[in-house]
Amino acid sequence: MKIAGRIEQLKPYLFVEINKKIAEKKARGEDVISFAIGDPDIPTPAHIIDGLCKAAQDPANHQYPESEGLPELRQAIAAWYQKRFDVTLDPDTEVLPLIGSKEGIGHIAFCFIDPGDIALVPDPAYPVYAIGTQLAGGRPYYMALKESNGFLPELNGIRDYVLEKTKLLWLNYPNNPTGAVAELDFFNRVVEFAGKHEILVCHDGPYSEVAFDGYEPVSLMQAEGAKDVGVEFHSFSKSYNMTGWRIGMVVGNAKAVGALRTLKSNLDSGIPQAIQYMAIEALNGPQDCISEHNNTYQRRRDLIVEVLANIGLEVTLPKAGLYVWAKVPEGYNSVDFTAALIDQIGVAVTPGVGYGRSGEGYVRLSLTIPDAALVKGLSRLSGWRNTRRLTPKR
Repeated sequence: MKIAGRIEQLKPYLFVEINKKIAEKKARGEDVISFAIGDPDIPTPAHIIDGLCKAAQDPANHQYPESEGLPELRQAIAAWYQKRFDVTLDPDTEVLPLIGSKEGIGHIAFCFIDPGDIALVPDPAYPVYAIGTQLAGGRPYYMALKESNGFLPELNGIRDYVLEKTKLLWLNYPNNPTGAVAELDFFNRVVEFAGKHEILVCHDGPYSEVAFDGYEPVSLMQAEGAKDVGVEFHSFSKSYNMTGWRIGMVVGNAKAVGALRTLKSNLDSGIPQAIQYMAIEALNGPQDCISEHNNTYQRRRDLIVEVLANIGLEVTLPKAGLYVWAKVPEGYNSVDFTAALIDQIGVAVTPGVGYGRSGEGYVRLSLTIPDAALVKGLSRLSGWRNTRRLTPKR
């Protein structure tokens, strides 16, 4: 049996390896506190679960759904974008529900990338941007995200011979893993850049509703002309703690949305309709759950940043997202530091290099850890090393 080269060339997915290390420790009877995975620990709000239970009782929702999703869900997504971002979307041509945003992110490369084509991919970044490109036969061109530039890509430095073969530009703000944010003036420059070079902008925006200290993230779709050159992926996972229900959406450029709809109609049978009605309840129902969740995450963020600073790690206080991005202590690389924490104190974090070469020298800690485990993990971290006190950057 010969496995396809495209599969043999793929590295193991980052979190699979982390989970394997944690499982090995636990198999030996050792306790591990994990800050590694960004999976909300807070349950899906009760009124959203009630919407699912009600819809599940309707026999009409027991049959095959349509790949393009219920019209009511597409309308609810469009209405949410109008209310949240003052962006008008055609629910029939500019909105497409997804089986989780990861599904659409992985598949859109097949709609635009031919062998040899290029996608501009941030580094560090969520691995699926590059993986989807490679599976479609394309090549990722990595754009280093540097702290000195606010972890924004320097688009003007990309050579013309690269841009001639470029089909997609990937962006993600609020950013995973760095926690950086982008403002509307940046997205306006991106739209101008993409129009000039005939590139489709793919913005991954699942953290737009996870924000702190009164900050409100913006959408790519708010930029002038964004729908001419871009799409935005979003998710119910982080906004409403619905990671396990697998539902998201893509909105924006009608041609790109239509291409993904065509691909999906040939590959999947859509999202179970009861879950679609659950998502409608999330969008149309009370939204106070979001601020309640954010209060919890902000409290956790502040505790984590304080402890990391006290043990000598340099941290920028994130305005949004579910992660803290911290520089490792002098004398360590990201993998060595991660291994030291697991081996010495039973605390797991994510090495920055797992998100790309430019992530070297950093680790990522997630805010999605139950409070009891958080306290225990921070206690272990506090005792790991005594060094000079550093004030987190704002």
